Amino acid sequence: MTLTKKEEKIFSSIIVASENDPDKLEFPPDNPHWPSTPTLKITVIGFSQVYLKNESVNPTGTHKDRMAWEMAVTYKQLLQAKKDGRIKEIPQMSIISSGSAANAIQHMLQKYKLPNLKVLVDYKMNSSIKRGLEKIGCEVYETDLSKRILIKEDILKLTNNVNGIDITSDDSLGPFDVFYDWMSYEILNDNPEYVFIPYGTGHLYENIINVAVKESKNSLHDKRFKTDARRIKRCNFLGATTNNPNSKADKLYSPHLPFIHFDTKWIKIAIDKGYIGSQSNVYTVQERYFNQAIELAKKNKITCEYSGIAGLALMLQMKSILPKSKKMLIINTGKTKYSN
Repeated sequence: MTLTKKEEKIFSSIIVASENDPDKLEFPPDNPHWPSTPTLKITVIGFSQVYLKNESVNPTGTHKDRMAWEMAVTYKQLLQAKKDGRIKEIPQMSIISSGSAANAIQHMLQKYKLPNLKVLVDYKMNSSIKRGLEKIGCEVYETDLSKRILIKEDILKLTNNVNGIDITSDDSLGPFDVFYDWMSYEILNDNPEYVFIPYGTGHLYENIINVAVKESKNSLHDKRFKTDARRIKRCNFLGATTNNPNSKADKLYSPHLPFIHFDTKWIKIAIDKGYIGSQSNVYTVQERYFNQAIELAKKNKITCEYSGIAGLALMLQMKSILPKSKKMLIINTGKTKYSN
């Protein structure tokens, strides 16, 4: 089956340089460079080496732009499948989102003139966020996300997309490791001894841990790996989350986080085998530390939101038990830029 002229043009416009060659870059698509986002030294009283990985410089303001690029790559694969006669139509994608992921993905789909994203949101979503998503072309559907866990079929039905692809789930597109693998290598190459990572869906944390374990235990390393595996064995990866339904870090809380298959018991196995540091785990952050983190970020002129700066909140919560001279790396996942 042949592609239409429009599809051929879209296919040619999505340039996938390589999967893992730092000499053949593809992100950000308008200006590929690596590392794609900077690491900045920030001031935290009592500590000598605190650095911040700043994802707020991405096109729509968060690390979700990396995921969005992979959706464009997925569409290129779908166009190839149509070209080869394996599928007849190019499907639309559906996703459950609190805003950031849908915003980033739709901007990328719009850039390449791909089908609009179908977004399932909670009926209590802030109306300005909803309007922002609709303004850039998202097809928005509302439901009560607190009632029950939704499976893939539910999401497709609720977004009027039964023949489409649900990208909320990891059984549609394979492992989420492809979303943040480049980012994970950027983090490891900074040689931190503690990494503090916001933990919402868990996809970012899972990706970083998986890459860390792979490079820690294997003698043959990825082309992007530019450090010493022995450093990873001593590095602690700390996920920062909340169990407060009224938390200001609202993107880290959901009564039903769908499709999370990452069992934190596996972290202990990785620790016991000596692949990663002994303090690696997911920790619950008390609300007052989110406020402290935001204030400290402002003093350091960092663009962020409560959820995105959760790693710094966790570090502040653990301040009394952390070694003051070790290199700390805070992952700031950024702040979403919505269309006005």
